[in-house]
Amino acid sequence: MDAQQKLDFLINNANLDPQLKAIALKVRDSERISFDEGVYLYEHGELSYLGVLANYIREAKHGDITYFNRNFHIEPTNVCVYDCKFCSYSRMIKQREEGWEMDVDGMLDVVKKYDGEPVTEVHITGGVVPKQNLAFYAEFFQRCKAHRPDLHIKALTPVEYYYIFKKAKLSHYDGMKYLKEAGLDSMPGGGAEIFHPEIREKIAHDKCTADQWLDIHEQAHKLGMHTNATMLYGHIEQYWHRVDHMERLRQLQDRTQGFQTFIPLKFRNKDNQMEHVPEVSVIEDLRNYAIARIYMDNFAHIKAYWAMISRDTAQMSLSFGVDDIDGTLDDTTKIYSMAGAEEQTPAMSTQELVELIRNVGRHPVERDTVYNVVTDFKDVTFDNDTKKNYYALPVVN
Repeated sequence: MDAQQKLDFLINNANLDPQLKAIALKVRDSERISFDEGVYLYEHGELSYLGVLANYIREAKHGDITYFNRNFHIEPTNVCVYDCKFCSYSRMIKQREEGWEMDVDGMLDVVKKYDGEPVTEVHITGGVVPKQNLAFYAEFFQRCKAHRPDLHIKALTPVEYYYIFKKAKLSHYDGMKYLKEAGLDSMPGGGAEIFHPEIREKIAHDKCTADQWLDIHEQAHKLGMHTNATMLYGHIEQYWHRVDHMERLRQLQDRTQGFQTFIPLKFRNKDNQMEHVPEVSVIEDLRNYAIARIYMDNFAHIKAYWAMISRDTAQMSLSFGVDDIDGTLDDTTKIYSMAGAEEQTPAMSTQELVELIRNVGRHPVERDTVYNVVTDFKDVTFDNDTKKNYYALPVVN
């Protein structure tokens, strides 16, 4: 059965809970579900039911296409002025001897490593330290663009920007405008965690508030920039906290249409101050992806970071609403591995990513950061050289 037939079969099941049937009818008719219905899905939606709804939406939006990109990360520092309880990555200022702090030349050296390689994006995020300020990042963005104008700079989160702009005595709008003019292209979705203050105060009490996080994204959207959004789930939050988080994002998206992708991030409990909190199961991961796809009706894409949840779970997620599994990474991020992710050296060749997607019957498409098609891999065949991390292929669009 195709996605439509599965949904019709589900709706016609006489034993289906009436409230779940009402939600399924809304999905069929492209109607928005309510906050209370979102909570009800978490409390009563079984995995198989949620998968049918989420996959119907996913295929209505994207068919079998699954996106990835060829990217690398720069993490300028893991030293941080903030003390997030869930973070395994950062080191407080007083522990800076355990960490690293890059200068602009060092960051540019990382970019130069990829000269001649068909990567399309550099993803930059890390800790917050005083010396990596407005002038620091403006210089890097300018020099990066001068060296490689075609490389898309997706950099920093509202956590970094709030600190930087406050020190520079700039408004969120003026700060984002200044850095956009220096070369910033877009913003990743990190630092959102859980918006509700009841949880945020316990796990990330000293970083920017939900309203500040949302406002910085809104100012970026006003400037024509695309951004992403995340949610850290599976720790001390309750289901309604997750729906509250998604609702705030959904409302901002209604106003600006500036978000591209929603990325649920699984809490990992290795080497942080929340080691006592057990991690949720893979089933809960898949339920959460599915509900996100159902609830976030005005977001084009739902992404699963394969490096955080494992390759196998990423494959399964493609049947539960996910249409994007991120990029090649080339072992340039430590954020996931230091928190206990299955991928301790996260890198996949383009061929590996394509085959991972194909092996579950999906259609692999390499995109750029703003979802223009770079290469459609539907009919591409590879030679036996799997040593090279990137494959120079023709640009389609």
